[in-house]
Amino acid sequence: MLFGFALVSMAQNVLNNSADNIVGTYLSVYQGESYKVQIVRLDDGTYRGQVIWVEHDRDAHGNKLLDTKNPDKKLRNTPVDRIVLFSGLRYDSQKHRWGNTKMYDSRHGLRVNMTAEFTKDGSLRIKGTLFGVGESIYWDKID
Repeated sequence: MLFGFALVSMAQNVLNNSADNIVGTYLSVYQGESYKVQIVRLDDGTYRGQVIWVEHDRDAHGNKLLDTKNPDKKLRNTPVDRIVLFSGLRYDSQKHRWGNTKMYDSRHGLRVNMTAEFTKDGSLRIKGTLFGVGESIYWDKID
């Protein structure tokens, strides 16, 4: 049993030890809503996460849902399946996690402090914090 724990621990360290391991497509379910996020590496070495699919992206009339709560009025016409959740995410090689940016919470129209790290089971744990109160969501890498 101890051997199995050591392997899981080593796997988590491998996932968290390379900055580019975060690049990919993730599936998650939050408050009953399934969505996919794609994380890419930008030319400056930081990472951006953008929604690329939302299970329920249309209203009762068949119209595409928009990011109506965005505090930036210019972005309120962005379809929910194209929202940029974060940009400028940086890898901290000492802490073996990503952070140093804010994540956009489209449900509330807020930007919150963000960190990300892989869990022992391989999920990406996204933690958002605002005024010292935090919440974690988990994304599963699918590509």
